[in-house]
Amino acid sequence: MNLFSRLIRLGGGASKSSVTLPAPGVCDSTINAASENPPDSTEVYKTIAEDTFAGASSNPEKVDMVQDEKAAHADGADEQMLGSNGVEDKLAERRDEVKFIKGDHQNGDAKIDIGTVNGGKPAFTGMSKEELMKYANDPFWVRLRWIFFVCFWAIWVGMLVGAILIIIGAPKCAAPQPLPWYKRGPHAKFASVETCSPKDVADAKKLVSAGAIYELPAALTYDVKKPEVEDKIKHLVALYQGSDIRVILDLTPNYVAKNSQLMQDAIANPEMRSAFVWRSGANVLPNNWLKVGGNRSAWETVGDNYVLSQFEDGYYDLRMNSTIVRNEFGGVLKHLVALGVRGFRLKNTKFFALFDSLEDERPSSSPKDFSLGPNEYGFYSHNQTTFLFGLGDVLYDYLSVVKNSSDEAFFSVAEDVMYPQTYQLSRVPGAYGIDLPMYGNFVKVLSKSKPDTPLQKELENTLALSGNDSWLQWNFADIYVDTPQDPSALALFLSLLPGVPVVAVDAVAYQNVTKNTYEQITTLRKTASYMHGNLIFYQADPLVAFSRQR
Repeated sequence: MNLFSRLIRLGGGASKSSVTLPAPGVCDSTINAASENPPDSTEVYKTIAEDTFAGASSNPEKVDMVQDEKAAHADGADEQMLGSNGVEDKLAERRDEVKFIKGDHQNGDAKIDIGTVNGGKPAFTGMSKEELMKYANDPFWVRLRWIFFVCFWAIWVGMLVGAILIIIGAPKCAAPQPLPWYKRGPHAKFASVETCSPKDVADAKKLVSAGAIYELPAALTYDVKKPEVEDKIKHLVALYQGSDIRVILDLTPNYVAKNSQLMQDAIANPEMRSAFVWRSGANVLPNNWLKVGGNRSAWETVGDNYVLSQFEDGYYDLRMNSTIVRNEFGGVLKHLVALGVRGFRLKNTKFFALFDSLEDERPSSSPKDFSLGPNEYGFYSHNQTTFLFGLGDVLYDYLSVVKNSSDEAFFSVAEDVMYPQTYQLSRVPGAYGIDLPMYGNFVKVLSKSKPDTPLQKELENTLALSGNDSWLQWNFADIYVDTPQDPSALALFLSLLPGVPVVAVDAVAYQNVTKNTYEQITTLRKTASYMHGNLIFYQADPLVAFSRQR
């Protein structure tokens, strides 16, 4: 377009006015606003003759312009207005604001102001280098920079010192607790309380044992408060005073003699009979139960009543889960702890009577001897009289009594549990109602000249079935007397398995092993890799090889 064809024909006055060319979409109000507030400008452009203006309107605020194609080609004014890109840089798209300010009316001078419409923002250039350098040596800014510099490094050093103090002052991770004394072992197994002597102490020290096990006769279990029995136990405890060896007792709590106070109370008071498996006024035998290992009925008559007696004649089975027996046997345990006993192992636990159910025993589906008949104990499966459900819970009640009496005391069994699941708690799968189970035939298999099963498989099965976290008792009395194996090697091997060696002083494993070997065993058992390490097996068939790693 010709620039001059777009100019407004100037009026006859000498006053200034401003007009904005409306781009598409720009209303008249924008033009009027611009005309009312003309900017003052000192810029002067070239003189344009008045005869070049054609078709000027008398209205200075709104003008229709006609393009003069010849003039546009002549002076190239539209390139100056629209830019150098021609068609690509269209006036309607650029939306530029163009202001025309009238100058001198005589010579036709005009001023042109081109701005940006629709919120265009000029580019920010910031301060130049010269402007910045004026403040480089200014005392205020120099001082401020030094303050920031010092503060930065002070904060950094403070954080470093704080981190070091936290590391030094933070509580250390608690070291793993050593095993309790009854797990450190080994334990020396002696005979009866009535035969204890000072020589026993020397034998226990040779084993470097943590505990000395003695058996309390079954007839004395519920008589420990009698002066004569109490004196025997006090004498036993006194033998080991001044040593690190604790006294452990094997107890038989599941039956009492006819002259015991419990039995006398039951005869006199029917309410006390719940402590026994008792049938009043029966004319025939309650069932086909037989004495353990015998061929006679397990029922004995007391007056006109039948009372269960699975063991010796004149001794009657107790219901170990009855309130009366719990209170009585719990009192026995508490009294023995008060006398200085620190460990208990129960016998006959698999025979504990728990229920009044008197169903007949059924023949065994796999008897050990097929020649046995209905009058033989081995003919039956004994599901009604052994390993009864809830046995683990009953034992746990007595375990709680022991633990409440002494933090360092322990409670376990003196025989192979045979069915580990029976000794576990009903509400806590895998947890035992006792401290140290005794399970498996690995000791017997290990000491055979020609084992029937691979040693490693036997050991893995034993640990898996008893629970991989179990700490077993390894009974050295199960070692064959005529074993061809080196007793020292057997002792070392068994003593480094997870568990406690129980060494009978008359066993071959004790008699043929020197004190130095047992001292070495004790040193190894006190190491962290043994107490807190994992058991790692190695393929060494037909041998068995393992390590303890922490």
